[in-house]
Amino acid sequence: MSLLSPSSFFFLSLLLVLPLSLASSYPYKASYRIDCGSATSTTDPFNTTWQADDRYYTSGATSIVSEPLHFRFPHEKTLRYFPPSSGKKNCYIIPNLPPGRYYIRTFTVYDNYDGKSHSPSFDVSVEGTLVFSWRSPWPEGLARDGAYSDLFAFVKDGELDLCFYSFATDPPVIASLEVQQIDPLSYDAATIGNNHILVNYGRLTSGSNQWGPGFSNDADDFGRSWQSDAASRSPNAKSSIKSVTTRERITNTNQPPNYYPMKLYQTAIVSSGAIQYNLAVDAKLDYLIWFHFAEIDSSVTKAGQRVFDILVNDKNVTRVDIFNSVGSFAAYSWHYVAKNLSSTELTVKLVPVVGAALISGLENYALVPNDLSTVPEQVIAMRALKESLRVPDRMGWNGDPCAPTNWDAWEGITCHPNKDETAVVISQIDLGSQGLKGYISDKISLLSNLVNLDLSDNQFTGSIPDSLTSSSKLQLVLLNNNLLEGRVPEELYSIGVHGGAFDLSGNKGLCGAPSLPSCPLFWENGGLSKGGKIAIVILSLVLFSGVLLVVYICCIRRGRNDYDFGLPQDLMSLSAKRNRYQRQKSLMLLEMESQHAKGLPTLPLNPR
Repeated sequence: MSLLSPSSFFFLSLLLVLPLSLASSYPYKASYRIDCGSATSTTDPFNTTWQADDRYYTSGATSIVSEPLHFRFPHEKTLRYFPPSSGKKNCYIIPNLPPGRYYIRTFTVYDNYDGKSHSPSFDVSVEGTLVFSWRSPWPEGLARDGAYSDLFAFVKDGELDLCFYSFATDPPVIASLEVQQIDPLSYDAATIGNNHILVNYGRLTSGSNQWGPGFSNDADDFGRSWQSDAASRSPNAKSSIKSVTTRERITNTNQPPNYYPMKLYQTAIVSSGAIQYNLAVDAKLDYLIWFHFAEIDSSVTKAGQRVFDILVNDKNVTRVDIFNSVGSFAAYSWHYVAKNLSSTELTVKLVPVVGAALISGLENYALVPNDLSTVPEQVIAMRALKESLRVPDRMGWNGDPCAPTNWDAWEGITCHPNKDETAVVISQIDLGSQGLKGYISDKISLLSNLVNLDLSDNQFTGSIPDSLTSSSKLQLVLLNNNLLEGRVPEELYSIGVHGGAFDLSGNKGLCGAPSLPSCPLFWENGGLSKGGKIAIVILSLVLFSGVLLVVYICCIRRGRNDYDFGLPQDLMSLSAKRNRYQRQKSLMLLEMESQHAKGLPTLPLNPR
């Protein structure tokens, strides 16, 4: 696929910031504006706040341009760059985004910030798809002034990945980043689908100078900027073109899903001859061309008074009668997809049929197909391994492990498409002799397509997860010369049985495999073994059963001797009463025996 070259776009050499100024009725509120390289938040003259660059990036360093006074706004003067020590791939990862479509704009500048007079070569991707390609040397004006680039992309997983890939030792650079949620149905998404990124190759206003947020007080709910179309018109047709304007209200504007502003339709160019645009493009891509019209000439009062044809690359694609479609002073848009271009120039021509041709604006977007991305559960696994294996920044483990597919995958990682070629899977991890420390996360079980695993000659500790062998495709496991310990999963032996191989040597703490020591009966991996845990459970059951038996026997004996049950004080009271009764009975008997001995008559015990 041919790559977008920012230096080929006239609109990218703009110097003014394009802040987002959203109307209160605009329903999509998720947005970020990051002043890359700045340690503090700033506010520009348009009252737009740019947050400090204190999060969201994976690595890198900060700097300022060599001529700060040449730039108008603070977020154009600072930048973040990614030196070789940060790895070949680095990203901004923007979190907490509702799934949907987003407008993404960057400002990129070099301005000899490093004093080397060498503008860098690097690529930029969004959501794992390559969108911009910067190649050294940049045009002199572009290197000094910087450039804005923008696009529309879908975010499906709640976070946006904007990643940079360096060539040789060139450090990628970025000065500012803006992310704004937009209507998910904008730009005919229902037909085109959400599997393309729309990269801006020209957003033109006819009959007007550049305008929009940052250039004028005219708002655009998406935050889009509109550049004058004068530089894109064919020189042969300029003499017959006139500009027209109106202050009348234009209907059908600021409406979903595209929220085009009224300002766009209050100016236009007209010509009794053909109006032709020559637009720079990259070959082999499809382009979405959006045309904007409004009949703002009050002398046109009925259908058929202004009719013209639209030709794209000399192909007649439609005939337009604005009044017939929407009447006067009303916005009218029409779009067309030019497919599989073979040239680096796209021509758009308006040819009059009746009256003069008229146009209010024109947009041209490359339809860049989404690249294959890594299977989501394998991304989860690799991010967990990045943490558990303590992979250093220099290895560039950022963003999608395998995408874009025309970049190298993460260092030490090998990827390939799955069977139906709808995603990419990870087949090999080679991190041997990297001096790494950490442990093997059990999330490695999610790598169901893993064939080879080489973690030899590092300083990994902990046990070998039982889940390691969940991949039926695993053929080679090299874990030798680490600090692993504990019982080796029995399933690991099956690799050798099925023609594969594994090496566990040099791990003094491992046990339970051929050529390794036997594992203690009740202790392994610095804790109780499975057998030890079972033994504790059995012993606990025996003790519990013994306690139940004692309680049962005691309860039976109490029942047979007719024990009284009560609280302790009740039992003491009952015993005292019985003792007093026995004592009184004994005293009476002694007295009777004494009287009998003296010859006194004996009294009956129960006198009547």
